[in-house]
Amino acid sequence: MTKMPDVAIEPYEGPAGGWGSMKSLAVTAARFGAVQAMPLLAKQNKPDGYACVSCAWGRPAKSHLAEFCENGAKATFSELTSKRIGAEFFAEHTLTELRNWPDYELELRGRLTEPLRYDAASDRYLPVGWDEAFAAIGAELKGLDPKSVVFYASGRASLETSYMYQLLARLYGCNNLPDSSNMCHETTSVMLKKTIGMPVGSVHVADFEHTDCIFFFGQNVGSNSPRMLHQLQEARKRGIQIVVFNPLRERGLEEFVNPQSPTEMLTNQGTAIATQYHQVRPGGDIAAIAGLSKALFALDDTAKATGGVRVLDQAFLDAHTHGLADFEAYVRATEWSAIEAESGLARAALESAAQVYAKAEAVIGVYGMGLTQHKRGIDNVGMLVNLMLLRGNVGKSGAGLCPVRGHSNVQGQRTVGIAEKPELVPLDTLAAQYGFSPPRDLGLSTVDACEGMLDGSVRAFIGLGGNFVRAVPDHHRIEPAWGRMRLTVQIATKLNRSHLLHGAVAYLLPCLGRIEIDTQASGVQALSTEDSTGWFHASRGHHAPASDRLLSEARIVAGIAKATLPHNPRVDWDHWCADYARIRDAIAETFPDIFHDFNQRLAAPAGFHRPLPARERIWKTESKKAEFTVPEQLSAAFPGDGGKDVFRLMTLRSNDQFNTTIYGYSDRFRGVEGTRMVVFMHADDIAAHGLQAGDVVGMECAAADEVMRAVQGFTVVPYDIPRGSLGAYYPECNPLIPLWQHADESKVPAAKSVPVRLTKSAPATAAA
Repeated sequence: MTKMPDVAIEPYEGPAGGWGSMKSLAVTAARFGAVQAMPLLAKQNKPDGYACVSCAWGRPAKSHLAEFCENGAKATFSELTSKRIGAEFFAEHTLTELRNWPDYELELRGRLTEPLRYDAASDRYLPVGWDEAFAAIGAELKGLDPKSVVFYASGRASLETSYMYQLLARLYGCNNLPDSSNMCHETTSVMLKKTIGMPVGSVHVADFEHTDCIFFFGQNVGSNSPRMLHQLQEARKRGIQIVVFNPLRERGLEEFVNPQSPTEMLTNQGTAIATQYHQVRPGGDIAAIAGLSKALFALDDTAKATGGVRVLDQAFLDAHTHGLADFEAYVRATEWSAIEAESGLARAALESAAQVYAKAEAVIGVYGMGLTQHKRGIDNVGMLVNLMLLRGNVGKSGAGLCPVRGHSNVQGQRTVGIAEKPELVPLDTLAAQYGFSPPRDLGLSTVDACEGMLDGSVRAFIGLGGNFVRAVPDHHRIEPAWGRMRLTVQIATKLNRSHLLHGAVAYLLPCLGRIEIDTQASGVQALSTEDSTGWFHASRGHHAPASDRLLSEARIVAGIAKATLPHNPRVDWDHWCADYARIRDAIAETFPDIFHDFNQRLAAPAGFHRPLPARERIWKTESKKAEFTVPEQLSAAFPGDGGKDVFRLMTLRSNDQFNTTIYGYSDRFRGVEGTRMVVFMHADDIAAHGLQAGDVVGMECAAADEVMRAVQGFTVVPYDIPRGSLGAYYPECNPLIPLWQHADESKVPAAKSVPVRLTKSAPATAAA
């Protein structure tokens, strides 16, 4: 295996971007043997190029010279690596051995090149022909109850493949279509639908050019969506205030040196991003926004008493909202002492932020999983909606709600039917279009699927990308259950830990990557994706395939469908795969309001956007107005077992990873090199617990159940984080999160405020 790098931990005071970013790209390109791919970066997120395979941030109307970021480039290098995994690799390594390899080492080994089936006698993957694999998978699926089969999607597959995949599942007979949004922004989908009448944000990238204030909650832009730093920097250069609420001090929210600016690169003088930075306690966002709202009501009271200009947008509130009285009563009754205790912020700080908000005419509310991944994540999102409604900051230029989604087409997959909830899909239309009776019962979410694996009711798992086992909570319980399934099928570009766990029958099917040229019977194909601002773009591969034995994701889905389903004259899978424009025509027939004239509009350089009724102040809610909501409690977090020594752990991603994909052992922005086994603590907490920087500790979950959940071998690192809080990396800390500890209503794992206590450490148990 690769030699582990030396460990070095020291504070990082440099900016995001800059020379640090350039060096990181050079190191990563060399590491993956992908230096030859560097010229292709000029095509990334461009009208004639390919959509980034990393995050889902939108494209500006006028592209920058380079429309890629550090992490997006790393994703490209990873996909276009010159390294390969074929049958010879598995001839040398059993799956039992490979399960002891770290995630990074598996990622580094390169692209899968041929279809494989698991051989129990040798504990290895062996080569198999495509037709043989499809026939065997089809035979297995025919013998199973459709309700016992899970069709998971990671968020990376195109709109075309995703549409085919959901149709395969429903023709087969189930709505078991969990996807990666179940682990991140399902909370957004549930609460925005309830409050503003649509399950997605209301902001376009162009709104950043017209805003005069940005409020930022629980999103680490420097590591998770660095291209957004262009919009933030441009806003700051116009004098726009950016008010941040985030537990950790993150360099990407503090300073940015634009690698595309010669002056900034020569001087290393960047732009300060946050004008106010409030380190809210993990799980304290409900309280923080209650404090902001309380201050706004007080400012409005003063304006009314003195005859001044109103702070609240009363005309908007009267015409467009419902439920204000209940929300106002809740806020006025909530004491400042309770707000300060739960948020970890002083009243004066919250009043200062409220003053900024009150003076702005158009505010964008940006947020990430720091709001969604809590027990009351629903209320976190609802409270942000409440705040935005108070001054009419939804449905006007330069304002709105901006959830920052993760994977590059996770929002688009839901748009074309990847959903376990039947009410989200036009089933009557599908029934008429394809001449069948779609299942109408509730399918399995990610949490439900895991519970089904534990109780034995889930018998098969089909994975369209992703690293499901590594991504889910309680994976020390899920891994043993995985092997009790009858069938596991993984569609992937690269090897990961989920592929090393298998059912009695298991197949690993390698596919083309999005950056690769996809040639079908009608010629070279274009794909399409939806970004997190609701714009659809074409994506065209520009690199030769990693192997001539790869099939496109669409062809693999079609192969499984043809081997599994009875003949349906209305579904010609081969006809679709010969020309993806035909799939887009079918999508347009199913979803005409969104995708009418799909192929024609996709040809436009800027793509096209979905209807966003709330942008026009059309509210598709029960009341036909935007809804204020009242939170159930002031804390968004699970309380734990009540012990005084319980910390709130928030799981984090490093600068050298994307979701479960680990590109290296560097977290430059947090000053950690050569390891991922660290726990960030406030210096006063370190001292109070009799610890020192560099000590090695373990963590145990303090949930009120009888299951022992523990990880070991974490080095203590002093960090600017609220007292009583810890930070450590995902997915290494997933074993600490109970499966049942998820957001109410959305079932998103509550990974941002996990109750834990520190323990003396045994040797490390979490693979790095």
